[in-house]
Amino acid sequence: MFSVIYTFEIKADQDKNFILGWKGLTELIYQHEGSRGSRLHRIEGPRYLAYACWPSKSTWQNAGKNMPPEADHFRKLMRESCHKIETNFEMHVVEDLLQDQVFRAD
Repeated sequence: MFSVIYTFEIKADQDKNFILGWKGLTELIYQHEGSRGSRLHRIEGPRYLAYACWPSKSTWQNAGKNMPPEADHFRKLMRESCHKIETNFEMHVVEDLLQDQVFRAD
């Protein structure tokens, strides 16, 4: 698995538009480009961090060719709501211990 970390610096009062754009675009990328999804986190100030998971680096690098026309709407929402968008890290997963549920010892 391959993961990418992004950071976003949001313009004043644009959180709602940014999240709407991020969510819509992320869902389309999952449906049309083969990603494994993404998580969005709010960090200090008007900043967000997202990490996206992909089956491989080549799948990530080749993404974008299969997107439907409505993807442009979500891209525009994201771009217009941000001062800055950065790709911070490209990483290959070595071990994956994230779980879907909290551990319960019975």
